[in-house]
Amino acid sequence: MAVRSAGARRLLLLLLLAGSAASPAEEGGGRREAGGGEQGEEAARPHHDSSYGTFASEFYDLRYLSEEGYPFPTAPPVDPFAKIRVDDCGKTKGCFRYGKPGCNAETCDYFLSYRRIGADVEFELSADTDGWVAVGFSSDKKMGGDDVMACVHDDNGRVRIQHFYNVGQWAKEIQRNPARDEEGVFENNRVTCRFKRPVYVPREETIVDLHLSWYYLFAWGPAIQGSITRHDIDSPPVSERVVSIYKYEDIFMPSAAYQTFSSPFCLLLIVALTFYLLMGTP
Repeated sequence: MAVRSAGARRLLLLLLLAGSAASPAEEGGGRREAGGGEQGEEAARPHHDSSYGTFASEFYDLRYLSEEGYPFPTAPPVDPFAKIRVDDCGKTKGCFRYGKPGCNAETCDYFLSYRRIGADVEFELSADTDGWVAVGFSSDKKMGGDDVMACVHDDNGRVRIQHFYNVGQWAKEIQRNPARDEEGVFENNRVTCRFKRPVYVPREETIVDLHLSWYYLFAWGPAIQGSITRHDIDSPPVSERVVSIYKYEDIFMPSAAYQTFSSPFCLLLIVALTFYLLMGTP
């Protein structure tokens, strides 16, 4: 036993003189030679180095490397949908609000904003619906032959931006979609989205140039399995005049529930009733 130990020490001394430091595995091998019996069997088992460097290396190999030996890709952070700002309406972007007086993008029956960003126009749409919300660009105030952008809530909970062309009273989906930088969300029974589309496009029937002025058609309604159906109201609101993307206005349009006492017929009826009450019956 002493001879073997002396031989091991001489071998270790020669390795040190040659400039080669023994690794933990080699040191374990020396101990296996020097040991015998149960001690030798214990040394023959795989030895685990408890140093921090070895632990970190093993942890990285097991946790972050795929079977092919390459690091797993890290998923990019998901940014939450930024809420639509209404204090910019009429200043840095144009807005249309339809609903209760004083409503905003989260309380209006329908909301739309637009602003020019370089060669694009950014649109923001929101409506009180679980289906879809859309804006159409028309040469008149009637449906038919209109370029339409719609944000559709599908059965998987996503909000997708789709491009349509009105054929009469029906919307036909167009595969060529000019939308970019799309994002949308469905929260609190509202469909809200944001997207950009180019100001100038090649001349085509189904896509209009936004540098020209158009009437804006506003519509929203339910969807079935991600497909749009008829809009919620029979006569969707329309901009009173053509809209220019170079002019930012904040326009409010009262919904039907708030138009009762503002229509000419109702005002005339109120005047007649007041006159009747004041004059009395003959």
